[in-house]
Amino acid sequence: MRHGRLVGAVAGISWLVAVAAGLAVLWSYENAPGIPATPPDHWPAASSLRRLPGVATLVMLVHPRCPCSRASLEELDRLMAHIPGALIAHVLFVKPAGLPEDWDKTDLWRRAAAIPGVSLTRDDGGAEARRFGAATSGETEVYDGDGRLLFSGGITAARGHEGDNAGRTAILSLLRSGGAEPTSTPVFGCSLLGTQEGV
Repeated sequence: MRHGRLVGAVAGISWLVAVAAGLAVLWSYENAPGIPATPPDHWPAASSLRRLPGVATLVMLVHPRCPCSRASLEELDRLMAHIPGALIAHVLFVKPAGLPEDWDKTDLWRRAAAIPGVSLTRDDGGAEARRFGAATSGETEVYDGDGRLLFSGGITAARGHEGDNAGRTAILSLLRSGGAEPTSTPVFGCSLLGTQEGV
């Protein structure tokens, strides 16, 4: 009888340790930022994206199969609702070379297309992503009307989490105040140039 209780106690403790370890791994993944961008201080001259002098421009780079980026697009929708007409906004969907023509036309593309005031572009081979120094899906950069970098980073607080976050708050503040110092936040997402599920 005592042996049975001991085995039960050991099994119970082992189960609790396994659950705690699993939760720790999940928490660590959700809160681990991606590779930070190295954005240019000024709008890249070689970019094919439209920029109007005197008008701020936002660029978000997205891996079309990164589940983390769904929250980034939701946050972009909220941001655009707060500042209608205040900037030009581009969402670039990175499509690595050698993949089928419609590989990037996912539910994330359709979600981005539904955001008022946003234009969508496919970034074949990640050329624009490299121009903007981006490596992680969800990377968002804002340039002022003179083409100077104002913001670089993510607009979510963790992977796949919507809600109040430092990135969205910083962009709103910079656009309203015309801030001079570039601001950055961590970006949470998958690798931009991976080919499967953002990996």
